[in-house]
Amino acid sequence: MTLEDMITDLAVKAKRGSFSLMSVSSEKKNHVLLDVARLLLEKKGYIQEENKKDIDCGKKAGLSAAMLDRLTLTDDVIDSMVSGLKEIFALPDPVGKIASLVRRPNGLMVGRMSVPLGVIAMIYESRPNVTIDAAALCLKAGNAVILRGGSEAIHSNIALASILQTALDTQQIDTNVVQVIPVTNRQAINHLLTLEDQIDLVIPRGGEGLIRFVTKNSNIPVLKHYKGVCHIYVDKDADLEKAVPVIINSKTDRPGVCNALEGLLVHKDIAGKFLPVITEELNRRNVEILGCRKSAALSSLVKMASESDWGTEFLDLALCVKVVDNFEGAKSYIQQNSSQHTESILTENYTTAQRFVAEIDASAVMVNASTRFNDGGQLGLGAEIGISTTKLHAYGPMGLEELTTRKFVVYGQGQVRN
Repeated sequence: MTLEDMITDLAVKAKRGSFSLMSVSSEKKNHVLLDVARLLLEKKGYIQEENKKDIDCGKKAGLSAAMLDRLTLTDDVIDSMVSGLKEIFALPDPVGKIASLVRRPNGLMVGRMSVPLGVIAMIYESRPNVTIDAAALCLKAGNAVILRGGSEAIHSNIALASILQTALDTQQIDTNVVQVIPVTNRQAINHLLTLEDQIDLVIPRGGEGLIRFVTKNSNIPVLKHYKGVCHIYVDKDADLEKAVPVIINSKTDRPGVCNALEGLLVHKDIAGKFLPVITEELNRRNVEILGCRKSAALSSLVKMASESDWGTEFLDLALCVKVVDNFEGAKSYIQQNSSQHTESILTENYTTAQRFVAEIDASAVMVNASTRFNDGGQLGLGAEIGISTTKLHAYGPMGLEELTTRKFVVYGQGQVRN
């Protein structure tokens, strides 16, 4: 069997499995999640032995310390996976809910029912814990999932897949509803992305290069975000004491993630007072501050930014700062440089805050809050499979609800159309 035949066969089986999932009860899906949680603890030694093979290979290949850290399945990471499964277990099943049931003039009752998307292909890098998170979310929402992790985590992912399939088999659910592609050949992804008859949605999760590759080569709809260029606008009516910890948290809590702050916009009326304070606080935390001519004149800690710095996703302790004339100036800058991920305003002016919420286009808009809150768990979804900036059909963190779509359901008493 060729590689292409193997991937096609895998996808065909996933499609068939997705149909069988439509009759699986919430109780049974929840039992699978609890079985996986139990097996992760029981098989921890086996999982970590397989994970060590990936770590050893990664060291030989020269992976960075950060990459190796993301790759390692420590006791804490496995415990976190177990906690995540229990959170998903506790969430209500979105499948089968009927909303907006309305009686038409002819007596027909018309509603919309939440239904699974079908088969989801998840393509991701490095973190093997995504294998469990993605499989659990897709399963609870009634979807089959094909998982293709990074080549650097192949042993870990195959080990985790065996646990998922053991749990499915125990509950007498088709094991083909969760599959890990067992090869590292890049051609496997290329072929997977052509299988539009079997796969309903592709979700890439990783660096911008991976996401652009998937988007360019896929015949299947793709939900993604390329990068997170997130901004905070400090309005002239901001509470400046409140502003400092929000900015520091947004930038320095985890600078390498997609909801970290990358651009700070300050209203000219408060820039003289605020910029020396905030740049001192950022400097104390080793943040490199790149700014416009006006901001550099107000703080000696600001280095002149180059044209290429504006709109950059640094993913590091670096930040662009710009003084703007007014709200319109901030909005214009964001429209030009935003990646539509997360935007925040700091202000005590209700009217200005509401304008920001209405006029700024991003998957999450914050008022007086850190950009770091754009996260499924923080926003009450319990868990997420990723963050979408594509709008169709989801915008923002994707939890269980976003892994379903809606179909029309019509109840009649024999009506015919005239």
